[in-house]
Amino acid sequence: MKNHLIVQNWGAIDYAEAWKRQGELQQELIDIKRQRNKGLSPSDNGKHYLIFCQHPHVYTLGKSGSEDHLLVDEDFLKSHEVSYYKINRGGDITYHGPGQWVVYPVMDLELIYTDIHRYIRSLEEVIILVLQDLGLQGYRVDDYTGVWIGDEPRRKICAIGVHLSRWVSMHGLAFNINTDLNYFNHIVPCGIQEKNKEVTSLSEELNRKLDMKEVQEMILKHFLEVFEIQEKK
Repeated sequence: MKNHLIVQNWGAIDYAEAWKRQGELQQELIDIKRQRNKGLSPSDNGKHYLIFCQHPHVYTLGKSGSEDHLLVDEDFLKSHEVSYYKINRGGDITYHGPGQWVVYPVMDLELIYTDIHRYIRSLEEVIILVLQDLGLQGYRVDDYTGVWIGDEPRRKICAIGVHLSRWVSMHGLAFNINTDLNYFNHIVPCGIQEKNKEVTSLSEELNRKLDMKEVQEMILKHFLEVFEIQEKK
């Protein structure tokens, strides 16, 4: 069976629950891979997932990040109802919250290409194309993952962090749409401390609130194009 993408919208979901469910999907694809490697032909061979969701306020710290980049204490987190998790993706600390599309591709990259750098560049390309549709010019910055816009300061609009197990991906990207950017003031976003680099959102750049569903459709459209994969209806 050809590669096909199963798209799911998990809505507003607690970070820990989404992490657990991602892990279950990742294990499912690993099990399918094992059958295939044994010479079997699983009926759902070629399956991949693309998950859209939003999280309640949460900070997540990647395995290569520094705890010093969380600038508030446990009492602050509790009083502001913000969760905090140390997780197994790459990268440093970031924020997830309402008004932000968090997109989790759970894909068997052995069926696409086994090149982690190309995979991350492809995720960036999806967002660059969405920004282009909205009249904004997104770009990459050497030595940093994610997508940026603007000159001085450079403004990060999408963060990316992934984890692979047997070439099956989890985690993904966080695209600021109508995000409350004040929550980024309590961390060193992505561990980047340079003065000319900030965080932004679509609503900040376009000076209007965007329809989350419309942006979701744009992300999906370009994801299918960039990865040359079909959605399974």
